[in-house]
Amino acid sequence: MTLLSASDQRVTECNMKDRTQELRQGKDPEEVDEVAVGIEKGFMDEFFEQVEEIKGFIDSLAERVEEVKINHGAILASPNPDEKTKADLEELMTDIKNLANKVRSKLKNIQQTVEQEEALNHSKNPSADLRIRKTQHLTLSRKFVEVMTEYNATQSDYRERCKGRIQRQLEITGRNTTNEELESMLESNNPSIFTSGIIMDCNISEQVMNEIETRHNEIIKLENSIRELHDMFMDMAMLVESQGELINNIEKNVSSAQEYVEKAKEETKAAVKVQKTSRTGDMIDRIEYNVDHTVDYIKDALFNTKKAVKYQSKAHRKKITIIICCVLLGIVVASIIGGVLS
Repeated sequence: MTLLSASDQRVTECNMKDRTQELRQGKDPEEVDEVAVGIEKGFMDEFFEQVEEIKGFIDSLAERVEEVKINHGAILASPNPDEKTKADLEELMTDIKNLANKVRSKLKNIQQTVEQEEALNHSKNPSADLRIRKTQHLTLSRKFVEVMTEYNATQSDYRERCKGRIQRQLEITGRNTTNEELESMLESNNPSIFTSGIIMDCNISEQVMNEIETRHNEIIKLENSIRELHDMFMDMAMLVESQGELINNIEKNVSSAQEYVEKAKEETKAAVKVQKTSRTGDMIDRIEYNVDHTVDYIKDALFNTKKAVKYQSKAHRKKITIIICCVLLGIVVASIIGGVLS
């Protein structure tokens, strides 16, 4: 994926702001906010794609550094290593240099974008997106420096081991050298400086001469490689060191956040347990209350039922009395009518 240049990114940001302004003039505020959030989300999605790409490059660097270590061991184990092993080592070193430059360039682009936005944003509280990008940039930079530091240490260790082999071979021939003398000879970049005096002093075997020259050539290649990456390494190391306090604060905040999350989880569990207990108690209280009231209702119902039965009995007796009275009254009336007719 191709990264935007600094100028392209500025144009994109301006277009985003202009577009948002146009939307605000003719759209509902909520709809405009949704569109603006969508634009910002798309921008952050692209940023995270860049982050994943850089992570992949750094992982590839780490893998190649491990392969370099293996090749170093193979070359040191043989007095005259085969050409394929040496060619593989040179190819790995070239790949590391190219990948490192690519990572550095991408990190520089992100850094420039962050710095430009910080310059435009004069508020003391930067946006969440800006903080995320800054944190990601610092995290990637530190990881990159860690891998390159390991590579530098690997190269330095290999140089010392090659130098030790040269010194032992010289001792075999009877030519003892101090560390300072050997360093001076290595800095000459002339392999013959090790063998010219020896050939005059004794009949040294060609194998010893070849090994001395091989180790010296390896050291020259190493120094060239270290020199090529030195400026880049120092640049990134200084960046990480200057931002070290911020990274430590980020780690502290993350650690604190994790502690707060764990504490909150425990407190939530306790609260749920208490809530469940509380709810159970409330339910029992409500049941007891309802039972008590039900008993009262039953008592009232029984009392009212008894009263109703009593009233019903009295009404029944009154009804019978009225019927009897009506019958007697009918008989009396009939008798009177019969007497009159007679």
